[in-house]
Amino acid sequence: NRPIRVLVAKVGLDGHDRGAKVIAAALKDAGMEVIYTGLRQTPEMVVQAALQEDVDVIGVSILSGAHMTVFPALIRLLKEHHLEHIVLTGGGIIPEDDMVVLRDMGVGALFSPGTPTTDIANYIRSMVEMRRS
Repeated sequence: NRPIRVLVAKVGLDGHDRGAKVIAAALKDAGMEVIYTGLRQTPEMVVQAALQEDVDVIGVSILSGAHMTVFPALIRLLKEHHLEHIVLTGGGIIPEDDMVVLRDMGVGALFSPGTPTTDIANYIRSMVEMRRS
């Protein structure tokens, strides 16, 4: 039973990655393998990395306000590459109304700043277990 593999990504021009690094460390502490893409990734770069790294989850940290562009692009690219089995989740500054729209498009749970990292790890674990069975 292989460990859960999570790609933590920062997409776009948002240069604030402290939160992404905190999440990456917390998920590692929870027993997951974590690949962090670094700053200023495009959706295409993120999906290519997910493909190469054979991940179960993509977690996008977004504080720039570009979530309504980034997440739909990621969904489209995941479909094009037949990677719909990958859980797409994330967090940051995302208004509740936008979270509802993104969930309807197929994005998983989106977490606000201050969410306990254990909640995020538990969500990822349950989603991956569900998709693997």
